[in-house]
Amino acid sequence: DSNIMRAMVLNGTKMACYDQMKGLVVSTTGFAKSSLVTQFLSAASAGFFMTCTVSPFDMIRTRLMNQPADAKIYNNALDCLVKIVKNEGPLTLWRGFIPIWSRFAPTTTIQLVIFEQLRGMMGMKSL
Repeated sequence: DSNIMRAMVLNGTKMACYDQMKGLVVSTTGFAKSSLVTQFLSAASAGFFMTCTVSPFDMIRTRLMNQPADAKIYNNALDCLVKIVKNEGPLTLWRGFIPIWSRFAPTTTIQLVIFEQLRGMMGMKSL
């Protein structure tokens, strides 16, 4: 269940933020929506926001997966969230932000730029 929640948040954030950032980049810089620079800046920004929203889910998922099988610490994802916040503070949910971002930024940028380029090659308009 924690993997499914993480995947939903990750993909929802990626596409929503990419779309919003693309509009902001176009209106701020005047670059075309189909410009590679616009796509790159928008995708890199989406990677940052993905990290912001997915980090807590990554922390919960990691804690659930790493708990000993014979001595469960957490009953479920919600129990894990409550215990982390109560015992370690809410900022713990974003521990490891920089390594996660350094993984998301390049992969998200590559995925979205390739996606846009393939759309263009098939005669489809940019998002």
